[in-house]
Amino acid sequence: MSNKPAFNLSVTARDGAARTGVITTTRGEIRTPAFMPVGTAATVKAMKPESVRETGADILLGNTYHLMLRPGAERVARLGGLHHFMNWPRPILTDSGGFQVMSLAKLRKITEDGVKFQSHIDGSRHNLTPERSMEIQRLLGSDIVMSFDECTPYPADHKTAAQSMRLSMRWARRSRDAFDGLAGREAGSALFGIVQGSTFEDLRGESAAALQDIGFEGYAVGGLAVGEGQEMMFTVLDHTVPHLPGDKPRYLMGVGKPEDIVGAVTRGIDMFDCVLPTRSGRNAQAFTRRGTVNLRNARHLDDPRPLDEACRCSACRSYSRAYLTHLVRSDEILASMLVTEHNLTYYQDLMAGLRAAIAAGRLAAHVAEFHALRAEGDIPPL
Repeated sequence: MSNKPAFNLSVTARDGAARTGVITTTRGEIRTPAFMPVGTAATVKAMKPESVRETGADILLGNTYHLMLRPGAERVARLGGLHHFMNWPRPILTDSGGFQVMSLAKLRKITEDGVKFQSHIDGSRHNLTPERSMEIQRLLGSDIVMSFDECTPYPADHKTAAQSMRLSMRWARRSRDAFDGLAGREAGSALFGIVQGSTFEDLRGESAAALQDIGFEGYAVGGLAVGEGQEMMFTVLDHTVPHLPGDKPRYLMGVGKPEDIVGAVTRGIDMFDCVLPTRSGRNAQAFTRRGTVNLRNARHLDDPRPLDEACRCSACRSYSRAYLTHLVRSDEILASMLVTEHNLTYYQDLMAGLRAAIAAGRLAAHVAEFHALRAEGDIPPL
């Protein structure tokens, strides 16, 4: 009988700081580096779950804050859990709800105990604590559970960032204790700690050390992609990732643009999530190898070419830019569906290309090719 844990990272190849491998869960394997489409309210917007899987996604992200408010975690549990509820039998990661409480709640009060807030939907009052966050994520049936934290606002001075980070570390300990004590939690589920500390190197190091003292199955880097810019984000990763254990997954939360993902992979990050490909899909913005295409632009009205001739998605196989532009201008739902499918396919192919390049030991060349194509830009038709 194998002693291998139900949740496990196996690194199969390295190229510099980058690595590729497989995260094993009870619901299937996650190939890394991995991009997780965001299914905020138990749905990836404009996509059926089986269509999301066809893009190459191994795992989805669900949102604790939104699901606790509507339809309610207890209701989801009664209906068989989030996987059954949304017809996604593969792994699901749920965030802790902390970020959305800070950014969406109408009124909120942060104390040592947690956060009291009013719903942005109906004004109902709630109290979200580390213990309640763990309970909600258990009720949802999450495979990867995120510890409850405060997302430090940006910009923040050193004192504010330190106070915020240390509160998150105390909440991380309570999250660990509550997670370990939950009866009936998902078999083989994992709890990730979240490194905070804003842009300060000493605070990031302190946070990473505190989380490792507690012990988690994976480690996330939070508090980035909040306005600090790409250069600063990469600087924070440069002095944070080396503090994280090499045998556990590393997750950069809320990132991001294709260039951000490529740069973070070269710095050793394994997992990503972002609403950008789906949100852009609903707003006529398509990601391609040569950059972003705005389908509201009149120059696409008579263009018979696909969005990207190398793309395998149904939008590129079966429809022209002219048709997609027509759908956008006619405000047809199909526009959102097709462009979202294309964007998610692009992101999954981006990750597959990075995995293959790391395995082949040619990541530097692959990254150079990626940037060269992006620099060319979208080429107008003759």
